[in-house]
Amino acid sequence: MARPIRVIISGGGTGGHIFPAVAIANALKRIDPDTEILFVGATGRMEMEKVRAAGYKIIGLDIQGFQRKSLLKNIGLPWKMIKSVMKARSIIRDFRPDVAVGVGGYASGPLLYAANQMGVPYLIQEQNSYAGITNKWLGKKAERVCVAFEGMEKFFPAERILLTGNPIRKEVVDIESKRFAAAEKLSLSPHKQTILVTGGSLGAGTLNNSFLAGIDKIIDADVQLIWQTGKFYYQMVKENVAERGIENIKVMEFLYKMELGYAAADVIVSRAGAGTIAELCVIGKPVILVPSPNVAEDHQTKNALALANNSAAIMIADNVAYRDLVDTALNLVGNPGKCRLLADNIKKMALPDADEIIANEVIKIATNTKL
Repeated sequence: MARPIRVIISGGGTGGHIFPAVAIANALKRIDPDTEILFVGATGRMEMEKVRAAGYKIIGLDIQGFQRKSLLKNIGLPWKMIKSVMKARSIIRDFRPDVAVGVGGYASGPLLYAANQMGVPYLIQEQNSYAGITNKWLGKKAERVCVAFEGMEKFFPAERILLTGNPIRKEVVDIESKRFAAAEKLSLSPHKQTILVTGGSLGAGTLNNSFLAGIDKIIDADVQLIWQTGKFYYQMVKENVAERGIENIKVMEFLYKMELGYAAADVIVSRAGAGTIAELCVIGKPVILVPSPNVAEDHQTKNALALANNSAAIMIADNVAYRDLVDTALNLVGNPGKCRLLADNIKKMALPDADEIIANEVIKIATNTKL
């Protein structure tokens, strides 16, 4: 009897990399429960905890990214890279994978480089509309590059590209007919216009400061606010809202059941990470995107423009958000026609089955290798 397919999945660093990686693993297990999966991440990064919590084994590499703000912190990077490639080779020798999958993040580069050296075929899952340097380089030798945006031929060989979308958390986008239940759980009225503000688990200073500056306008408009601040801004925002005794504004450090926020909201204000955008497309609600300027190659702006250029979202630049964001959100929530247009157009860009499409590609590559 043939042995089960073995797959290494590498990458992480942020939820935007980890959630798709786990979604692909879960899809592989649904298709073939005997599939053996090993994750490789970066020691000390959040994947070491999140992947184990999802029920998978993970091994860490001592690797970091290039520090643009402090060149001195990069002195040890070449040695860490060499050590990581050596450890990746050892992991591959021990696990004997049929295929490797890279989802981006620090660990992805050394693992896929080692896989290529050792004759293990690999697949890249590129989440953004602008590919980073490592993925562009690795993409030349990849069996398949699964992308979430059109026009990626400028980064990868056209014959290797497959438009799949980004894998999403299925439970988070399952919001059909759940507005009233979600509003009740959040102690909000289902009959009032509601804005969801989310800057991710760490938070976004621009979003938080912009809404703090416009809090009086929100009160005057009698609009409800679900405000996920992130851990760095939670105390400041909570104290400011508590001083005013505002019932319409629900402040939380992190919304663990994101589906409640998505279901209750009429308008969503968010950063423009690729994973978040993939969820928002499936949800199909009007969105305002404020791309973070603090990311490699300014890829969030390019992600947001891919929607804004199709009238599928409103994009506001980070440097004008303090002035424009709250006014734009309130104008949008009061404009049903514009809301319908944005919702219809963003829904057209949804690719909801990315996890299973990618998983099937992984199995194809692995099966060809084993023959």
